[in-house]
Amino acid sequence: MNLQLSVLDQTPIRKGSGATEALAESIALARLTDELGFTRYWVSEHHNTTTLAGAAPEVLLARLGAETNRIRLGSGGIMLPNHSSLKVAENFRLLEALYPGRIDLGIGRAPGGDRASSQRLNPSNSFDPQEYLTQINEVQDYFTETPSPANLQGKIMAIPSIPHSPAIWALTSSGESAYIAAHFGIGLSYAQFINPYGGAEAIRNYRERFLPSETLTAPAANAGIFVFTSESEDKVARARALFNYRLLSFEKGNFNQLYDYDDIRNYQYTPGEEQRLVYHAARYIIGTPDEVKTQLTQLAQNLDVEEIIAATFAESTEDRLESYRILASLFF
Repeated sequence: MNLQLSVLDQTPIRKGSGATEALAESIALARLTDELGFTRYWVSEHHNTTTLAGAAPEVLLARLGAETNRIRLGSGGIMLPNHSSLKVAENFRLLEALYPGRIDLGIGRAPGGDRASSQRLNPSNSFDPQEYLTQINEVQDYFTETPSPANLQGKIMAIPSIPHSPAIWALTSSGESAYIAAHFGIGLSYAQFINPYGGAEAIRNYRERFLPSETLTAPAANAGIFVFTSESEDKVARARALFNYRLLSFEKGNFNQLYDYDDIRNYQYTPGEEQRLVYHAARYIIGTPDEVKTQLTQLAQNLDVEEIIAATFAESTEDRLESYRILASLFF
């Protein structure tokens, strides 16, 4: 299999560090993966947390575009209900004008944090699922300059007016957005790192129901998962321990805790937590290079995708960059 690899950067902040360092690391990682031949670099939108720095993907993408040459850049994703459709369309048309043929608009409908923050980001947000569908339609109409009620039959334009559009991708973890992506004729990205079960069915449903659109004539699907690899078995073991603790911690609603390996190394899991770790283990692929290559290849085959988006947390900047270097050496 000729597997493509891409990056999901959630701009993680380490204990003892801060947002400035996390964003500098994102710039370094974007430069590196651009040089290594990764397909795309997506950044996420999160709010009201001290552990992640990426509240505004469109701002970070503007900087990353200036630091890279060929890699596609996008959001993974813009949480569409947090924003007006027109503003999202203008932001990404501007990015597309700056970096032609390199911009992806990945969209989701989760708040990217808590509902209170989402409401303040967009006071008109009703949390009605139908509004999400309306917004997708509006963004498409703005991108293609198709007259519709949303743009007063063409009287309102998302500027700059350009002859090409960003690619739109729907993000899904439940599988429901697979039907949405198929209906609107946009790409589908399955979040294996959120829900490790149901991806194959979601992607199959998407492919079977896909309706070509003005901007996408055939189905396009990929899947995202947490990945870490190292030649050091000790680093692999430490990374697995940190991932296990992190995922259980998030499940308990602890989104603002910063910790390192020494803080969690002696943590004793309850029987119930041990059961949850079995579930969470399917959300990541962590191992030595040969192990990771085998598992990533198998995942791509199981999901019927030719592109895997790897999200990596690591104890140090160098460990994180080295993990992506190894991934490139395995597949490129």
